[in-house]
Amino acid sequence: MRDLLIADRERTVIQITALTRDWDDLAESSALVANDDEHDPEGATIAFERAHLQALLDRARDHLTDLDEMAERLRQGTYGVCDDCGRPIALNRLKARPIARTCIECAGRAR
Repeated sequence: MRDLLIADRERTVIQITALTRDWDDLAESSALVANDDEHDPEGATIAFERAHLQALLDRARDHLTDLDEMAERLRQGTYGVCDDCGRPIALNRLKARPIARTCIECAGRAR
């Protein structure tokens, strides 16, 4: 599981780096053009792209935080224990979703 967490973390850091670069490129290109989002036909597209990039970046940063928390749980010996019922989380669930906080039964009840 440690290797899965490490690999997922590396992919997430790469994703954050790429998204940050895209965000910076968009901000730079927007700054070079005097556009009025409200009246410029391209303004809505730029605003949408900005919001989309920000949402992706926020999600990736949240995922990174979750991965770091799971790595700490692994070090403490509490990784893979359901937050709700305290039973072990199935290995197949953890392999599919290394940041799972609940067993499949508790996750199903949360819906």
